[in-house]
Order: sequence, then structure tokens, then C-alpha cells
Amino acid sequence: MDVPAASPTPSRTDFAVVGGGLIGRLIAWRLAGTGARVSLYEQGDAQGRSAAAWVAAAMLAPLAEAASADLLITELGAASLEAWPVLLSALPTPVFFQRNGTLVVWHPSDRAESAIFTSRLRVNAPASLLTGGLETLAGAALDRAEPALGGRFQQGYLLPHEGQLDNRQLLSAVAHGLVERQVDTHWNTTLDEAAIEALPAGTVIDCRGLGAKRAWQGLRGIRGELARVHAPGIGLQRPVRLLHPRYPLYIAPKENDLYVIGATEIEGEDMSPISVRSSLELLSAAFSIHPGFGEARILELSTQCRPTLPDHRPQIRRVNDRMLRVNGLYRHGYMLAPEVSAAAVEFALAQADQALSGTDAFEQWVAASKWPALFARDARVGETA
Repeated sequence: MDVPAASPTPSRTDFAVVGGGLIGRLIAWRLAGTGARVSLYEQGDAQGRSAAAWVAAAMLAPLAEAASADLLITELGAASLEAWPVLLSALPTPVFFQRNGTLVVWHPSDRAESAIFTSRLRVNAPASLLTGGLETLAGAALDRAEPALGGRFQQGYLLPHEGQLDNRQLLSAVAHGLVERQVDTHWNTTLDEAAIEALPAGTVIDCRGLGAKRAWQGLRGIRGELARVHAPGIGLQRPVRLLHPRYPLYIAPKENDLYVIGATEIEGEDMSPISVRSSLELLSAAFSIHPGFGEARILELSTQCRPTLPDHRPQIRRVNDRMLRVNGLYRHGYMLAPEVSAAAVEFALAQADQALSGTDAFEQWVAASKWPALFARDARVGETA
């Protein structure tokens, strides 16, 4: 799908968003929807091929992620899952969205992992997600839930309320939405810190991901690796997660027999191609779920680094009266994007209206917000960041 080209020259705007990955382009699009004049600067192209969001399975699975994520992440994910249909309906081009749940399975030799999985869910997930959100399946009930895996697993869990979308369709749809809302876009544009501070805008919102490392202490990258394969005839109806003591694999079925397969998570910012070991582990684990993947055609083996803060939580940080930063969505970008982008837009509008400039105004605004744990600041009012 073609995406419109960049605007030729910058002009004075209300908001300048720097970084046009998932969260940056959503913030720009939502701000423009309020009637604000918005510009967007992104070092990559309009398709988003250089963004961390390009290499993703885009699973919207707050309960499944509670096996490793804390309560804030699962609550943000649950709220975002409800928000996605409304957000998608406002975009100018269609995006694949599915809410058929998540199936969790394991091989008999790894059955101890199922007890670990459920115990972590009970600790990290809100009761509202657990109630009616975790069904134990065995035998024929499991086969009925996912006929493509009939007879291959003895037990499993169905998390019926979870969903997924197509990440690349979404990036394209939001790019078209930026044009529709007359955002002044500047693709393939790299800005240094001085250029960002000099942008002709009332408020600057830094959404550069790992590009903001020099400006954000503790920000680091965690490498992820994915395979995209074409596998006609398998027919999975929903994402499947395989519990394993070393690599918890997931397979996300998209449209037209496309599957996204992932598992690896590696500390470090190595952007080199995927290793032979990782490729073998991903594809072998997929084959163990369904032998039909042995005849799949490998379309792509991809790597990316996800911007991550020490607590693995996203953060919206006030730098000074003119700048804020949004970062740290880690591997949860699509799961959290609606709520994080909405919170950032509310914060940016309040800052532009000088609602945060008085004594204690920042603390009072944050305390009254929907997600107070998302917000922080670099400097006190009146100080230079």
C-alpha cells in the first residue's frame, strides 16, 4: 500500500512530534484530531520499516502477558484492548483486527510450566481479567477450541477475551490518517538534539525510542527476533503460545495464511541479522506445534530492538514547559498504544495550555489523571531541565 510522501518544508505548528514509530504517529494523529496544527519528524519512511513496531506480532494479550508483566501493564493492556476497535474505526484504511482469544499449550514434558504460568497470572493480573478470562481445556474440548491442533496437545488454556491486529497495516493506516488530518510530515529526516530544541513548534514531543538514549538515562534496547511465514492449510484461528522453560514461543495467524512466529528476547542492542540458533529454535518450535509448518515458506527473518526502561514500564516525562518525552513501551507497544497515546495527548494539551506551570500544578494534574503511574518529570517548575 502506497504511503504519501513527506511535506517539503517545515512550518510553525502547535506540536512537533519527533519519532514516527507506533506511538509517535498515533500521538501526532490524535493531536491533529483535536484541531491542533501538528508536524511529525521521522528518520525512517512512512511505512515504518525502520521502527521497532515494524517487527512485531501485535498481539493484544494483557492476561497472557501477566505471566511476566506487572499490574500496571496488564491494566493498561486491558483498557487498550477495549479502545482498539474505536481507534481503528476512525482510520481511513482497514486494519486486520481479531478478538478470538489466545490459546496456551504445552508439551507433556513441560507440564510444570503450566502451574508456573497460572500462578504468575494470579499475582500480576487484575481480578477483572481473570474472571471468565481463563478457561482450562483438555481432550475434546481443546480440539473443539482449536481444530487445527486436534489431538496434538492434551491440555491447554483458552484466554477468550484477547486479540491481535496486523502491525504493518496499522502503521500504513495511521500514515494515511496523518495526511487526512493534515499533519505536516517529514519522513526520512534525522534531527540531533539541537535541531529538536529549535523546532518551530509550541510544544515538542520526543518519541524517538532508542534514538533518545542520550537524553534519557537508563533507556536501553532489548532485541527481539521474528519469523514471518506463509503456511496455507494450517488454519489456526487465534494466536497460540507454547509454554517452554527456555523459549516461550508464540504463533500469531494473520490474514491470507501469514503467520508471525516469535520467542526470543535478548539483552543488548545488536541489530545484526537473526542467528542460525534462533532461527532453528523458532521454526523447530513452530513445527512441534503443527507439522504443517514444515512446508511453510519463509518470507522474512527479522530483528529489532525494543526501547526499554529499567522497570519495563512506559513513561511520559515532562522535560520543561516546552518539551515532553514518551518512551519505554518495550515489547508491549501494540498492547498499550491506545491508552499511552491518549494519556500523552491529554498531557501535551495540558502543557500547551500552561495548565502545568503553577506551583504543584504538575502533581495535581497527574494525581487526577487516569494513569498517574505513567508520568514523571525531569525538573521542577521554573527550573531548566
